[in-house]
Amino acid sequence: MITTTRRHLSLCLLSGLLAFSATAQDFPPKKSITMVVGFAAGGAADTAARIIAKKLGENIGASVVIDNKGGAGGNIAHQYTATGPTDGSLILFGSVGPLTIAPHLVKLPYDPVKDLAPITMGVNFPNVLVVHAGTGIKTFAEYIAYAKKNPGKLDYASTGPGSASHLAGELLDDMAKIETVHVPYKGGAPALQDLLGGRVSSYFSTYSTSQAYIDNGKLIPLASTGTQRLRSLPNIPTIAESGYPGFSATNWYAFVASSKVPTAILDRWNVELVKVLKSPDVVEQLNSHGLTPLPGTRNELATYMAKETATWGRVIRERKITAE
Repeated sequence: MITTTRRHLSLCLLSGLLAFSATAQDFPPKKSITMVVGFAAGGAADTAARIIAKKLGENIGASVVIDNKGGAGGNIAHQYTATGPTDGSLILFGSVGPLTIAPHLVKLPYDPVKDLAPITMGVNFPNVLVVHAGTGIKTFAEYIAYAKKNPGKLDYASTGPGSASHLAGELLDDMAKIETVHVPYKGGAPALQDLLGGRVSSYFSTYSTSQAYIDNGKLIPLASTGTQRLRSLPNIPTIAESGYPGFSATNWYAFVASSKVPTAILDRWNVELVKVLKSPDVVEQLNSHGLTPLPGTRNELATYMAKETATWGRVIRERKITAE
């Protein structure tokens, strides 16, 4: 009886090990891998994804196809991934909005926490608070001073309600105890156009978007929204070091997949993507676009997402932000 029980236990353990081994070795799941991006071609997310996908394909010996599923601030792509293939052949270059901000603003047909599994952080990049040269404001201190002296008269553009640029402004209003006016646009292009035309005073812009106009003097950079100064603007301080410690409002993109993908496959994706994000040539290419790769563990990404969700949830509640 004991012998039979031991034999049965041994067979069960062997069966489990073989199943795990088969799952772990069956990689990549298919010869054609889909990397979903929630925005149109040409933007920061798409640029980063294509740099990463090229190296990833070379490393794993598979074709990595970029699938741009723009719309609804990236939510369409996230829902598609949450309900898509579960064999690991589809991964998503997810973004801060749908993963941590949108759940506080709209009712989503998916749950970012339950339906999407973290793989690794991808890239991070701050916005830069820029003003039209015609405002006469030349430093961040002058911006704050003007806003305090003239509540409700200083406005700022954003790429839409609930966007990183919008919440950067809300967080600054909250921490600096100032009152500025949010002017939402349907994207970065119209926001920048109105800023250059002087129809709006300021904008929390990505550096790559405003670089040419900073260089020609049409826009004045005042401060960046990350925890470290931009390499491209070493003389421009962060908001955190300008009297508001702890301020951080960055754009970030992370790799996630359906939560139904086997853990062994998710772990392998982490290994492969971290390898790519640490490759010197990939790092150099991403840095040239103002993007900082931040590879890490699956648990680190889960913890970071939870922190971001809590931070923006508090800001949205306290500032009474709606989807407008």
